[in-house]
Amino acid sequence: MVKIKTLEEIEMMRESALVVSKTLGMLASEIKPGANPLKLDKMAEDFIREQGAEPGFLGMYDFPNTLNWSPNAQVVHGIPNNETLKEGDIISVDCGALKNGYYGDHAYTFEVGEVAEETRKLLEVTKESLYVGIRQFKLGNRVGDVAFAIQSHCESHGYGVVRELVGHGLGKDLHEDPQMPNYGKRGRGKKFKNGMVVAIEPMINMGTRNIKQLKDGWTILTADGQPSAHFEHDVALIDGKPELLSTFKYIYEALGIQSDEESEFRSKSLV
Repeated sequence: MVKIKTLEEIEMMRESALVVSKTLGMLASEIKPGANPLKLDKMAEDFIREQGAEPGFLGMYDFPNTLNWSPNAQVVHGIPNNETLKEGDIISVDCGALKNGYYGDHAYTFEVGEVAEETRKLLEVTKESLYVGIRQFKLGNRVGDVAFAIQSHCESHGYGVVRELVGHGLGKDLHEDPQMPNYGKRGRGKKFKNGMVVAIEPMINMGTRNIKQLKDGWTILTADGQPSAHFEHDVALIDGKPELLSTFKYIYEALGIQSDEESEFRSKSLV
């Protein structure tokens, strides 16, 4: 059942989402060749707690860490270890936080030093597809409209759209209804209503859409060993339009990137 949020609840969820946004921003300047994933994971845990929140992933379903840390051919749910980052890697960092009884949950795929041009293009198209999908999260549309938009954008570039893993509703539980797949048909699925909050998160592979899982029971990889990208935002439906609760602003500030990509989805400025 979809849980509709009040405007007051949505503002509390914005606080939770911004804890994650600021955590990813803090990590952005630390993600470079030679960085140790376990060290960064502990930094993230401490930073989240300093903001009056709890790490959202740590211990959930027995997951052992604060961050989902998924380099290169890992799609999602990778476990931080002592394997340091190398020049040319990409790393998907998915993070969650629980504050005031509500979850924030979003992700960004970072470049480590200079990456191959074809890999950079994968990241660019995947992030574009996130906003293509968010535009379809509006009153009167359905889950399939978001899904179709993301799938069409990525497949037009020849990329594989992961089927087995999906976005989701968000609230007092990390995973709520509705499921938000990145593939589908227009006009299908649950109809969007004001007060819905969802995590939209394209998971896109350079090659095949097929995946496999490591024996650790968590880590998901591409079946062909090619790179995968993952970007995620928390979005509320307010007055018929999508409103971003999370932001990449803090990442961009750390990396010196100028962008106005979020402006159409934000009714208030962030400080």
